[in-house]
This record gives sequence, C-alpha cells and structure tokens, in this order.
Amino acid sequence: MIDKKQNRLRRARATRARIKDMKVNRLTVHRTNLHIYAQIISADGKNVLCAASTLEPEVRAQLAGVTGKGGNVNAAKLIGTRIAEKAKAAGIESCAFDRAGYRFHGRIAALANAAREAGLKF
Repeated sequence: MIDKKQNRLRRARATRARIKDMKVNRLTVHRTNLHIYAQIISADGKNVLCAASTLEPEVRAQLAGVTGKGGNVNAAKLIGTRIAEKAKAAGIESCAFDRAGYRFHGRIAALANAAREAGLKF
C-alpha cells in the first residue's frame, strides 16, 4: 500500500528531474505540522547554498506571541522573505521552485509569493 508520504515523493520526482535538466539552483520547501523549511540547493544538487526555517532563533522570536507559531501562513510568508534575502546576500538572483510534491496552495503558495515579492525570480 502506498502512503501519503510516498505519494508526495513520487509527485516530487518528476519536478526534480525537470529542474535537474534545466541545470539551475532550486528552492525546495518542506513542511510539517509545526514548521516550514526552505533551502536553495545548487544546480548539481550537492550543496545547500542558503536555508531558512521556523526553527531559527530570530524567527522564533518574531513568532513568539502568535498562536500556531511555525505552522501557519504568516510563518510561511516570513520564511519566504528570509530565504529571498539570504539568496540575494549569497548572490543568487533566480532559481526553480521545487514544491516537493505539495499542492501549490496555503503555506507553500504563501512562501513562494513572499519570496517573489522579496525579489527572488522563479
């Protein structure tokens, strides 16, 4: 029997294969019930160039008074802007968006849109 996680990873494989053919950096996201993580991985897939998540102390301090802390749309928007800022600092202008098999809505869409608004192109 195929479970939810295996189904998601199966969906992610096609996207990752296309991105690998394009030979560009990829912005990949991972979400759990409590947190959301984003990282930009190099074109060869071997190095993480920059990363942001709701586990970082500065982010946790910003979300301290809010209910749901890291597992909501507001946290995803914050991580989207942080990853874009870190990418700019690392000299990365554009990348491909790897949604890792998740549907493009809710927290995933919020993160992507926030990164776009902060100046990252994909």
